[in-house]
Amino acid sequence: MSIISIGGQGQSDLTEDTVHQLAARLSVDITNANDAKDYLVLLRSLESVLKHVKDAPDYIHPELTPQSVVGGSREYWKPRDGDNPMNAWSFQCNLKSSNPTSELLKDITIAIKDNISVGGLPTTLGTFAEVLSHDGSFPVSPIDSSVVARILSAGGVIRGSSTCENHCASPLSFTSASGPVHHPLLHGYTSGGSSSGSCALVTAHALKRQGLNKQWGDTVEFAIGSDQAGSVRIPASFTGIYGLKPTFGLVPYTGAGSMSPMIDHLGPIAPSLEGIATLLKVMAGYDGLDPRMTPESPLLNQVKDYPQILADFRARLRNSSTQERKPLRVGFLTESFVVAGLSASVRDTVRLAAKSFEAAGAEVMEISIPLHSEGPIIWTASTRPSMSESLCQGKTGGHLSYLPPHLRPQFPPTQQTFEMQSKSNPALVNIILSGEFAHSHFGSWVEGKAHHKVFELRSAYDRALEVVDVLVTPCAPKLSMPHPNPESGILEKLSSSIGVTSNTCPFNVTGHPALSVPCGSAANPEHPDIKFPIGMQVIGRRWEDETVLMAAALFEVGRKLLGA
Repeated sequence: MSIISIGGQGQSDLTEDTVHQLAARLSVDITNANDAKDYLVLLRSLESVLKHVKDAPDYIHPELTPQSVVGGSREYWKPRDGDNPMNAWSFQCNLKSSNPTSELLKDITIAIKDNISVGGLPTTLGTFAEVLSHDGSFPVSPIDSSVVARILSAGGVIRGSSTCENHCASPLSFTSASGPVHHPLLHGYTSGGSSSGSCALVTAHALKRQGLNKQWGDTVEFAIGSDQAGSVRIPASFTGIYGLKPTFGLVPYTGAGSMSPMIDHLGPIAPSLEGIATLLKVMAGYDGLDPRMTPESPLLNQVKDYPQILADFRARLRNSSTQERKPLRVGFLTESFVVAGLSASVRDTVRLAAKSFEAAGAEVMEISIPLHSEGPIIWTASTRPSMSESLCQGKTGGHLSYLPPHLRPQFPPTQQTFEMQSKSNPALVNIILSGEFAHSHFGSWVEGKAHHKVFELRSAYDRALEVVDVLVTPCAPKLSMPHPNPESGILEKLSSSIGVTSNTCPFNVTGHPALSVPCGSAANPEHPDIKFPIGMQVIGRRWEDETVLMAAALFEVGRKLLGA
């Protein structure tokens, strides 16, 4: 430790009682009076340093400065209830760069999940304004997150921020402070979470183009979500579109609200593989600001041309017979089909996907990874003890990083905000209590040991992916379900969420790319006229996201050959 100065401390309200109070919080006593006086001097020195930084002007990194937009201003508005029937919009706008550098996303409409900074727009994190500010208003972002800047530079049109779950801490869509997000096919049913609004808006847009006529309000072609346990893939699975969690470190997370740095991912959401590939090319690449990126992360000029790779693969499929192709090896992960809560309709539909892969020329096999069954345990133990620090307290995580400068969580919660959060999303309160419990009863070393288990789990998947090119699992384990009664108890409210991410969260800690792929549908028993989508998850080797896209394209070919 280095002490830079013990002079020039100025006015301070700290006293020796403060020193003793701090020691008491550590369950120790400072028995020597002179020691207490000396520690007071040192604490006052730190106080002066922290006050200096607190009062200094903030630094907005040039790469994150909001770029100029057509019309000059970044106007936004809160949609009226009648114009927002799914409650999928948080705020709306119409942002288009004045000086785009490419046309990859020219005039494509895009929604940004409301935990990702968009310059000039409020960021809500799906929670209450009182949680994020002293004055009870949502903070307005002074920056464009890295992915937002890249989307605008590529010609995309940002139409607004999409509703997300309260602090992104739910795989279903009933916890946002603004109310539940409804499934595009059936009001009152979940669209999945926590990128709930993003997936609902994209799915509704795709259904419009198919000629289905419902009241959805404004929709978008593409969207961006964040994924810490399945928050892109689960809602994509529930709503019948594609959602990718890229390889960890491929897409910068800079400017987005963090849940836990080791599992934070931003991912593309689209109705087609081409849309996923295009968004991924735009979003990917080292930004020099995100500590989640590694030496393996490509520089911007080295990002793979995912749309071209996909187009070339599709051309090869069209121009060759199944006998002439080198078969893609597809492994159906045995343990993923026996997770608790997996419905028969989802299990059987995803199992049936093997026939489509085989019809298109893939080599399909069963592959067992016993440790996959412990994946959710490893995910929980390696993240939950410190999750509150990033999610609710805005701590940096110890690495040089650029956190959203306008997000200043009010922590610890007041009695009022505690009760508001407990009623809205008791899972969030559980995260806060879990952190206190884990550190007081187990200490930090157990979380560290869980990180060792993450490496073990990653190695298990890596070994399997030496045998096969991709792994296949069910994604969401059941069909869309009704929102719980807002007045129900905590366990009753959360019961429908239990096990939803069992097949998705392991790949957030190991970092493998994983894509939700629409693979069928099943009728809702209470509404036989409604067929809810089912998604399968395709997982690939780290840094080989293109293989996941190719496997999904091969599956599409097989489905057509079988007339599905």
